[in-house]
Amino acid sequence: MGLGEEGTFDFIFVDVWMNDYLKFHELRVKLVKIGGTIAYDNTLWSGSVAQPEDEVKNEILRPFRNAVVEFNSFIAADPRIESTIVSIGDGLTLCRRLY
Repeated sequence: MGLGEEGTFDFIFVDVWMNDYLKFHELRVKLVKIGGTIAYDNTLWSGSVAQPEDEVKNEILRPFRNAVVEFNSFIAADPRIESTIVSIGDGLTLCRRLY
């Protein structure tokens, strides 16, 4: 993060590898303005986040399912933001920075 960039963005869209979502979140919260929005793509992960881990049979979904579940749980408990998951596409989590 460059000098003076903290709190300068109104909106940030994140679509990176699932294993990196938590790492990206910390930086994005710093970059977005108070009242700004961060959007995270693919947070329903084809519905696998609602299934028990052992029932996810898809070889592509299984390796990242736990990372998405962990990310969603972290976001839900993060007091710096309020969030909602929109069930469009493969899930879109919208976060508004509170402080």
